Parts: sequence; C-alpha cells; structure tokens
Amino acid sequence: MNTAPITKTRAIIGAEIAQNILSKKQEILAYWNNSGPVKHFYVDDLLPAQEVEEIHQHFPSKENLIKRNTLREKKQVGVELEKYHPSVTEHLMAFQEPSVVDAIYQITGIKSMVPDPTLYASGLSRMQLNDFLNPHLDNSSDGNADKYRVINLLFYITPNWKLENGGNLELWDEKVKTQKTIHAAFNRLVIMATDDKSWHSVSKVLVDDARCCLSNYYFAPQSYGDKDYFHATTFKGRPGETVRGFLLNLDGMLRNGLRKVFRKGIFGSRHRRES
Repeated sequence: MNTAPITKTRAIIGAEIAQNILSKKQEILAYWNNSGPVKHFYVDDLLPAQEVEEIHQHFPSKENLIKRNTLREKKQVGVELEKYHPSVTEHLMAFQEPSVVDAIYQITGIKSMVPDPTLYASGLSRMQLNDFLNPHLDNSSDGNADKYRVINLLFYITPNWKLENGGNLELWDEKVKTQKTIHAAFNRLVIMATDDKSWHSVSKVLVDDARCCLSNYYFAPQSYGDKDYFHATTFKGRPGETVRGFLLNLDGMLRNGLRKVFRKGIFGSRHRRES
C-alpha cells in the first residue's frame, strides 16, 4: 500500500469540483439542453493544473492495470485503489462526493442519483498507441442489476493531449452513422447521459503516448428518459467496418441473451471492487 501523505482529501477536492461546475451553471445548462447526439457537457480547467499533473505523474503503468484486448476494445483499466498513489485515489473518488453529485443534478435534473463505490466498469483508464474503444452502449444497470446507469463522468488528465493524437470521446447518433468528437483535453471533465441510445466510443490513439482518464458512473432507480430497458454492454462496428460489425452484432446478441438469464453476469467482473 502506498502511504505517501495526502495533501487534499476527496471531500475538499469534491467541493472544489462542485464549485467550479456551479460557477458556470447557466452556461453549462444552455449547452446541456442543446447538446447532441448524446446529452453531454464539459468543464475545462476543472482543477489547478499542477494538481492534475501530479495525478498524471502517479498514474499506474499499463503493467499494473487490467488489460483489455478484443474486437470490442483495446485499453487498460483498474479499480485496485489500495495499489495506487493517494493523489490518484482521492481525485478518482472525489467525484463520488455528495457535493459533486448535487452539482450534476442541478445541471441534468436527474433525481436520486448515487455514485458507485465498487467502481463497476469505471475507475482508471489508460489508452496507448493503437488502443481504441468501438461504438457501444454501456451496460444499462449497476453491478447488482437493481439501478439504471444514468451518468458517465470522464476526467482527462494527460498534459498537452492534442486532438490529432486520437483517444478522443466520440458521441454517435442512434444508427451509429455520424458522430461528434469531444477532445480528451488535459484537465477537462466530460459528463454524458447514458441510456439505451447513448452510443459512444473512443477513437484510436495515434501517438506513442498514453491518454489517461479517471471515470465514474452514477446510477438511479429510474432510467434517464424514464422508461424500462435492460441490456448488457453492446458494441457495433464503425461505418465501413463490415466484418467487425457483423461479429460485434453476433457478440451483442449472445451477451444480451445471457444477461436475460444471468442478470448479474455468469462469473462476476474483475472490473469491480468491494464497496
């Protein structure tokens, strides 16, 4: 366990995040209300730059993260907080502070949202040269399959990350034909709604560097859009990916078929921690 001193607690960090969001409330509300093809907003210069550079400096190497390498995605992820530097852990968990949840509620209007201390399918994300994430819908529910996934929070921390580096968030229309790119810029927090139409992806990383991100999900008793649905994480091919698209469609049908029988999954998930 890393015992380096902690200079700022998650409660203090959370309060600063919330204050920054609410200081731009009217501007953000206008953006959110007119955003598409997936509802979203973003906040730049979220925290002091030196502070975010420290998180990046202590971000785990790919050898200390869980590797994902399939037709669906190629990246490294992690949730083992006890193994990470306190600056990484405290900032990751700061997004679960009640002050931040309330600030997001004031923008989105989504009631009864709760964060996820198990970090199911969230936590740390590291993407390097040729890593990617194909268009997909996130699993509709939490790890216990009793709440809807409603909000995705992505905090990008790699200094000097350029748009042309790739590794950027892509928001797709329902037919996965056209998309909007959101630059994974340093010190930028992106908030997006998640539902049964929120197709999104990450473009391939094109440089020999790592795009690092802290991610969290919020869940609620009712879905965003207030309708009933249930699905596993479902992937599609990008436009022009005929073979990959066909295989991912088959994969999606299989995964969703199994989830109807085993709502919490068959073997559980490595991408989750004890709360």
